[in-house]
Amino acid sequence: MKPAFSGPVEVKAGDGPVVLGMPHTGTWLPANIASRLNANGRLLADTDWHIDRLYGGLLPHGAANGATVVRAIFHRYCIDANRDPTGTSLYPGQNTTTLVPLTDFDGEPIWREEPDEIDIAVALERFHRLYHRRLHDELLRVRDRHGVAILYDCHSIRSQIPFLFEGRLPDFNIGTADGLSCSPAIEKAVADICERAEGYTCVVNGRFRGGWTTRHYGRPEEGIHAIQMELAQATHLESEAPPFNYDGEKTGRLRVHLAQILETLNELALSGALTR
Repeated sequence: MKPAFSGPVEVKAGDGPVVLGMPHTGTWLPANIASRLNANGRLLADTDWHIDRLYGGLLPHGAANGATVVRAIFHRYCIDANRDPTGTSLYPGQNTTTLVPLTDFDGEPIWREEPDEIDIAVALERFHRLYHRRLHDELLRVRDRHGVAILYDCHSIRSQIPFLFEGRLPDFNIGTADGLSCSPAIEKAVADICERAEGYTCVVNGRFRGGWTTRHYGRPEEGIHAIQMELAQATHLESEAPPFNYDGEKTGRLRVHLAQILETLNELALSGALTR
């Protein structure tokens, strides 16, 4: 039996200083939106496939100092929760998708009937703003408890998408808005773990420097730090093509490093080093 729809945003509150943002794992679409997608759009190919499962339990939200998870249940084709609500491009001059995407990551149309301005305004209020209200509330709650909050924004993408970037992405793509969204200690800690991870490649502030979420919330001087992790999907999927199956062997190896990242961020925040 298909589980009942419980709302467009899921929050699992933890009592530790780390908040996991997941704006692109959802696959739910309102019926009036889903019916207007074309066959290509109905593939939902640009989902961050299985990211919630990949990070699940690494810092259990029910345990002492566990992570909080804020997850969008709605799909990014409804509205992209990691885009500027004004529609301003995150990467001016480069190919990218918009607040409500009109194409997929390959530049191919996804709509049989494109959304209009009214559709976009409704989606902005019902989904985008709701997601960010919940995320904002959790970041403030965590910061009030610990004096600091670390937003770790969880993403994934196909490793090769010529429309968006040349060549092949590294496995770990760390974004800190060129160092502005978090303490240098956070960027260094995450990069060091990724660079030491045998068999993986890493870049800091490469093609992906942090989306709107990272740039909007990352205010180290106010006690909120933000860092984005864009994983190449080749690290955890059987194939970067439909049906986008989860690969247990790959993810078993990857989760060791992801757990180390989250545990290190937890310890760094609890040490008091970020509040001095």
